[in-house]
Amino acid sequence: MTPEAVQMVSNLRREFYTLFAAAMNVPVKVSGSSYNRSSSIASWVDDHAQLNYVSIYAYTAPDELLVERPFILRVSINKGAGGITFFKRDQPYEGINQGWHFELTVLPEELLAFIPWVVSLVKAKAKDSRLPLQEPPYPVSLNTASVLLSTEAWSKEAERMSELPCQAIPQL
Repeated sequence: MTPEAVQMVSNLRREFYTLFAAAMNVPVKVSGSSYNRSSSIASWVDDHAQLNYVSIYAYTAPDELLVERPFILRVSINKGAGGITFFKRDQPYEGINQGWHFELTVLPEELLAFIPWVVSLVKAKAKDSRLPLQEPPYPVSLNTASVLLSTEAWSKEAERMSELPCQAIPQL
């Protein structure tokens, strides 16, 4: 990734976690190593005493060889074991929520607008679908007919951008 892309991911991640924590109305802990902020996560304990977590990372990003590569972010909820090492004992829980996971893929400029939708999805899943789900701020493609049954969503624009060809810089 280019240094500019690294900085943008870091800034967006920090802002997303801050706004997400405020919207969740439950204690949300942001964890990560101080030397590698790219591995930070936000975690919370749900009503079933299950630990849940969200991480944000670059799905694709421009770099020195592929400067035209699209910049696409992924919001990953309860997916991947890499963040487990960040969970601290000061956040008591009975286990990690392995009952559901979700990935949302968006463009950087779409990320923050999706916070209310992500919060409503998390709350609907925690309450076994009894809460209404907000409409997404941008059109999305799902891997099933229902967002509550889906494990993946792409904003239409991120999906379109991911299909664009990118070319490497020719070797000199």
